[in-house]
Amino acid sequence: MLRIDHVQLAIPKGSEDLCRLFYVDLLGMTEIPKPETLAGRGGLWLQSGEIQLHLGVEDDFRPARKAHPAFAVAEIDQYSIRFMKNGFTPVWDDAIPGIRRFYVSDPVGNRIEFIGRTIP
Repeated sequence: MLRIDHVQLAIPKGSEDLCRLFYVDLLGMTEIPKPETLAGRGGLWLQSGEIQLHLGVEDDFRPARKAHPAFAVAEIDQYSIRFMKNGFTPVWDDAIPGIRRFYVSDPVGNRIEFIGRTIP
């Protein structure tokens, strides 16, 4: 294996605009075009640097509450503040010594983890 190409999360039908507000407006990801053959399925493809996140529409949607992507960020406190200012509650977790991290649920309930730099 070379690398992870992308991570996919499920979203409910019709939630694309709500997810854009979170992933594009709040997180700063860029929406990238889906291949024409897949565009009719709905959903969003997003990118930040080399990270790609695909949000695919699932008819029998259930949010991912345990399985989740984890994003490493340089300014974890700034992300936490940004989430709180926009109505999302970060849940800090100190279960791994030396690692600063928190979880937040996206607008449709999927769990997303943010990991900061290690504590010296």
